[in-house]
Amino acid sequence: MAPPIYRPRRLRDKALLRKMVRETALSSDDLIYPLFVVHGRGLRQPIAPMPGQYRLSVDEVVKEAKDAASMGIPAVLLFGIPEDKDPRGSEAYADEGIVQQATRAIKDTVPDLLVITDVCLCEYTSHGHCGVVEDGRVKNDPTLELLARTAVSHAEAGADLVAPSDMMDGRVAAIREALDEGGFGDTPIMAYSAKYASSFYGPFREAAGSTPQFGDRRSYQMDPANVVEALREVALDIDEGADIVMVKPALPYLDVVSRVKAEFGLPLAAYSVSGEYAMIRAAGTLGWLDEERAMMEALVSIRRAGADLVITYFAKDAARRLESRRA
Repeated sequence: MAPPIYRPRRLRDKALLRKMVRETALSSDDLIYPLFVVHGRGLRQPIAPMPGQYRLSVDEVVKEAKDAASMGIPAVLLFGIPEDKDPRGSEAYADEGIVQQATRAIKDTVPDLLVITDVCLCEYTSHGHCGVVEDGRVKNDPTLELLARTAVSHAEAGADLVAPSDMMDGRVAAIREALDEGGFGDTPIMAYSAKYASSFYGPFREAAGSTPQFGDRRSYQMDPANVVEALREVALDIDEGADIVMVKPALPYLDVVSRVKAEFGLPLAAYSVSGEYAMIRAAGTLGWLDEERAMMEALVSIRRAGADLVITYFAKDAARRLESRRA
């Protein structure tokens, strides 16, 4: 029998050949590094379910931002943890809120680093929900004003992009209108457009102290079974003025990432969330898999599915690995 004309293994035999024909590239330029900010000074509080991640005071978050920038990571995503929480999450939109302070400090020290701010109320509310609660229910429309105020306050502090993660209907339009009226028409919106009600957020909620005090978030975050709905959500956000759209989580929803990219072509972010990070870290610590290889394989798979930007707690680890490969 004649041998096959095309032998795919010919291009796998040598490392340089494999690199030359590789279809998907991961670069430090693709990474966004999430950071948790708290009040105080000199604080690096370990996050137990997220080994290697910390709650950082403003001075420490500036150091972390400088470190990330020096490694070629272009952006950080800030999550604030207030000293006091109240039913309306008032520190989210306070002039001296923790994210506002951290944004100013980072932009003063590392002006070329992009600062993206999470726009939501869940870290700031005493009940842990992402919006205004009345009669035991999360109210959509009363929440929009507070989200818009939060976005404007972040822009005033120097945020380069604002990222609404609340999943309230109409919030992108409300934020876009408020930014434009406030003189921030050039501030882009990176919308958490398809954010699922996922079990993979557990470590984040412990880090941010944002577990709901009653019920859950399934009345406003998406059902994990749905993908056509995700396309509708993305289309709505684009129509309302989103500049970048996002799918969250990443790894369990690569099919959604792929569908969104194919359908819309807009710059697309995917958030590899705390549970994804924790699983790889834990399995690596236990010796059940090669942590570094698993990390890189997961991040490349997110890019391969169609994400232009990958939000990951592994950003610095991945940047080191990419640099070592270049060296």
